[in-house]
Amino acid sequence: MDLREATAADVDAVRSVARESLVASYGHAVEEELLDEAVEEWYDAGDLGDDVEDDDAVFPVAVVDGVVVGFAESYVVGRRERVGEIDWLHVHPDHRGSGIGSALLERVESALRSADVDRIEARVLADNEAGTAFYEREGYELAGERDVDIGGETFAEREFRKQVGRLRGISEATYQTEDGETVHVAFDESDRGSQAPFYVAYVDPDHERRYGYLCGNCEGTDVAIDTMDRMECRDCGNRRKPTRWDAAY
Repeated sequence: MDLREATAADVDAVRSVARESLVASYGHAVEEELLDEAVEEWYDAGDLGDDVEDDDAVFPVAVVDGVVVGFAESYVVGRRERVGEIDWLHVHPDHRGSGIGSALLERVESALRSADVDRIEARVLADNEAGTAFYEREGYELAGERDVDIGGETFAEREFRKQVGRLRGISEATYQTEDGETVHVAFDESDRGSQAPFYVAYVDPDHERRYGYLCGNCEGTDVAIDTMDRMECRDCGNRRKPTRWDAAY
């Protein structure tokens, strides 16, 4: 097995691995029609081509006998802290259990450490028991669980974190919305956007009642979310791609 950086020539293989991995991990819990829709939405060939050419992306692929059998993708998000976000980590089901997932994760973590991140984050649907066990085995801690709406269905999503550096900056601030409401913004809970992160906002300082999101680009709170969990700020157009299910093997 060899690891190398992805290229534009790998796009079709990456799409194929993603589909087979999702079916193997979630076929028992998610209808195949929704899985096919997810693959077309999240692994669009044009978007993947842009991703592999993005200098800010960490995008290794695992190759066995000349065939791509696994891949991972991560970015550094510049918040009040520097966070490495793992967008996905997939291994073809025929090659699981051979250490490829761990090798891909090690490659990603090494690049993120070199980028001086404070911690690394990954998200997996709770239905993927093997995926959650993978991150726990690799030294990640469960940081929380939330419900995500995907295709009109509600799924529990777990967030895992690994602390790798000393925290910097503040973790919370209060903001006034246009309606005069006070919201408490958790800068350690966010999602990567096209222009800046989206931060989770709460009604109360104990972070028990969620308000919505604060756009890190314009600091507005008019953020819309659709049924595929795409997010867009209505004020400035900052966008987040839909939730991706990391198979994590």
